[in-house]
Amino acid sequence: MATESEADEAKVTDDAKATAGRASSRPAKAKKKKSAAEVQKELAEIGKAQDERPPVDLKKIYVRVGLVVAVLWVIALIVPVGGWIPKAVAGLATLVAIGVMIWLDRYVKKTAALGAILKGADTEEGRKKALERLDTEFKKGDTQAVIAKAQLQMQEDPRAALATLEAVNVEKELAPIAGQIRAMRAMLHLTLGETAEARALADKLELGKQQEPKTRVMFAAVAGEAWARSGQGRKAVDTLDLFNPDAPEHAEMKAQMWRARAFAYAAVNDTKGIARALKKLADVNPHLLGMFLPPQKKVHPLLEREAKQMVARLGVVQRKMVRQKM
Repeated sequence: MATESEADEAKVTDDAKATAGRASSRPAKAKKKKSAAEVQKELAEIGKAQDERPPVDLKKIYVRVGLVVAVLWVIALIVPVGGWIPKAVAGLATLVAIGVMIWLDRYVKKTAALGAILKGADTEEGRKKALERLDTEFKKGDTQAVIAKAQLQMQEDPRAALATLEAVNVEKELAPIAGQIRAMRAMLHLTLGETAEARALADKLELGKQQEPKTRVMFAAVAGEAWARSGQGRKAVDTLDLFNPDAPEHAEMKAQMWRARAFAYAAVNDTKGIARALKKLADVNPHLLGMFLPPQKKVHPLLEREAKQMVARLGVVQRKMVRQKM
């Protein structure tokens, strides 16, 4: 029989969410329980979500660049003053444009190749083969390959993944790449319970400058959890409230977003918020509640207590819970 606290939790969401939630929750008991391996796969996808971007339309980019270069040449040819200078500027712009397009073409092809390697690494044997391919098919120090390698390692050994990422000098990388590496390192530190290290990295993430929606959400989730677990709960809540974890476009990040909210609500002693966040995670898979139970490190007492109570109510066997692997 449902308790009053459970009834309160069900009323927290807005009318639209409540209506959809009631419609989908009726047959919940009939849903097939996921295995531990399936839960591990879901958790592994959290670490890879930031790389799930739509393919770049190179043809459209080339056309636009070509039009800009053509306009520059038209101007250079019709300008009556300056002699050779306008033509030299147009020529230089043309060379730069060609160089950028060649680099972009190689970048996109390499990204596609890495994506194919990662998609084939769903098993332990697949990950082993993928790691071997990354070591042999890409140059040592290739940042894209390093990130892919860390994504594979974090599913088995977060500490090894962290060491791989720390070998990259982020100060010499382009801002988007540097941000991605910092976010991944922060996620790993949070998984290992190293909140101070995660906070230092999260403070350098520039959420407002991220044009890619998924990257922005991922940065917010990582930074929000890091702030929540290092004394800035209100800042974490305010940041996370900017994004709706239940929005369809955030499906890949849903578990991590609700995890971050659970820590944020705990940091501001919002027990109803904690219960709501944990219920959302349990709806995804009850084994995810194991992220807040021993032997996990540095979990807020309110969060740990609520997680234990929910596990007891759901009848989930704690020993079967899966440790989170990013």
